[in-house]
Amino acid sequence: MPLQGIKIIDLTRILSGPYITMTLADLGAEVIKIESPEGDNTRQWGPPFIGEDSTYYQSINRNKKSLVLNLKTEKGKGIFLDLIKDADVVIENFKPKTIDKLGIGYDVLQEYNPRIILASISGFGQTGPYAEKPGYDILATGMGGFLSVTGEPDGPPVKAGFSIADLGTGMWAGFGILVALWNREKSGEGQWVDLSLLDTMVSWQTYIASNYFSTEKNPKRLGGAHPNIVPYQIFEASDGHFVVAVGNEIMWKKFVGKLNFDALRSKKFELNKDRVENREELILILNDIFKDKPKEEWIKTFESINIPSGPVNEISEVFSDPQVIEREMVYEKEDPETGPVKFLGTPLKFSKTPSKFKNFPPKLGEHSNEILKQLGYTNEEIEKLEQEGVTTICK
Repeated sequence: MPLQGIKIIDLTRILSGPYITMTLADLGAEVIKIESPEGDNTRQWGPPFIGEDSTYYQSINRNKKSLVLNLKTEKGKGIFLDLIKDADVVIENFKPKTIDKLGIGYDVLQEYNPRIILASISGFGQTGPYAEKPGYDILATGMGGFLSVTGEPDGPPVKAGFSIADLGTGMWAGFGILVALWNREKSGEGQWVDLSLLDTMVSWQTYIASNYFSTEKNPKRLGGAHPNIVPYQIFEASDGHFVVAVGNEIMWKKFVGKLNFDALRSKKFELNKDRVENREELILILNDIFKDKPKEEWIKTFESINIPSGPVNEISEVFSDPQVIEREMVYEKEDPETGPVKFLGTPLKFSKTPSKFKNFPPKLGEHSNEILKQLGYTNEEIEKLEQEGVTTICK
């Protein structure tokens, strides 16, 4: 597999870190998930549950090994430092300076392994006036501008349905880790990759930011519409919602011809810049047209003239969609204890080195015994470590 031979020590919990370490594990990396004796908080974030663990935890922790270490003890810290001697990557998402307080900061890691790559995910990054503030997805989406442009024009800001700051920063972390690994191949040196939820949200503004830079006007919330293209949004049909995206003037001419509605032929709507300026009037006309037929009929109408259109699917509809099924974005695996379990696939498709589902998400401490024995600990020593609260062995 493409990442076979890469060893990752995973200190992360909740979402951003576990998401990307799972993805790297799917591609062959050995991921050792270090958990406190209490375990990753998300194990209890239910219902629903699969066995003892929540579906939340199950969704982002497959293909990993679980080692319980109390890093607040000298023995726990010592075991961790032994582990990183032949590791490639350490990834953590504590509040900045936490790893320094634990005695396992970047300077210490480098002493034990000069080739180590440390990836740190935090709310605001390792520097700046907000560095030591706790960071959460909703804070980053608010402070990074996302909430200000999400929601209906006359309504309040609206949170995204997914934790996009967490997941997006996890993706950036994976990108940063792979870049650092590639650079190490050339330089022989590891480095520290510093990622923040706020930086992710700011970086994703792209055309929103450029619009502001050029006009110095704050963008408005547009509901299901686009600030620079019209019509390119969600519409309501007689039986639900659908999307249509008229991305250029050739499409617009076909769109108008197919609908055959005189008001759409007005000079006020001829070019995209005209349609943006006269957005409200145009959308009122289209809303009136679309309310008379079901969404599937409109989708087929627009697809027949190669104008992008599709339904606003419920989650149940997503996972029964033939395209999603064909792309293996959902699959089922038999758990000997709980029966068949469905998981999401990966969007990364490789022709020669596909990702693999090897192991179910680990139980707390499931691999503690195995990993400690690999480090040279005897059964008696491991039992003593458990009695001292340094580790937990899954029975």
